[in-house]
Amino acid sequence: MNLSKLQEGKRGEELAVTFLKTLGYLILDRNFRLRNGEIDIVCLDKERRTLVFVEVKTRSSDEFGSPLEAITWWKLKALTRAAQFYKISHRGLPDQMRIDAVLVQLSGTSDPTIEHVKNISG
Repeated sequence: MNLSKLQEGKRGEELAVTFLKTLGYLILDRNFRLRNGEIDIVCLDKERRTLVFVEVKTRSSDEFGSPLEAITWWKLKALTRAAQFYKISHRGLPDQMRIDAVLVQLSGTSDPTIEHVKNISG
């Protein structure tokens, strides 16, 4: 599979949304953009008690490290700021929130591997 980085990322996000929906998550927003960043997916957990901000990382090889390794401290800090802004700018959402990652490993020869890592901000 020879996808451009943009196509690869879009495919990974589509797979992540489908995956989260099968787990019972309610998707509220996608690609929420701020001046200094973006939140890939905003959703509610299956109990509808926790607001979840999801960073999707997609890779077609491990040449530059695993998808999780691509989420740096700086990226996590930017995600946290964006999540806080989203929360205060959208009323009626649960008080409890967390940042998750959905890691998508694409392969030209087999089905994608998808891993959901909860609460990556600790």
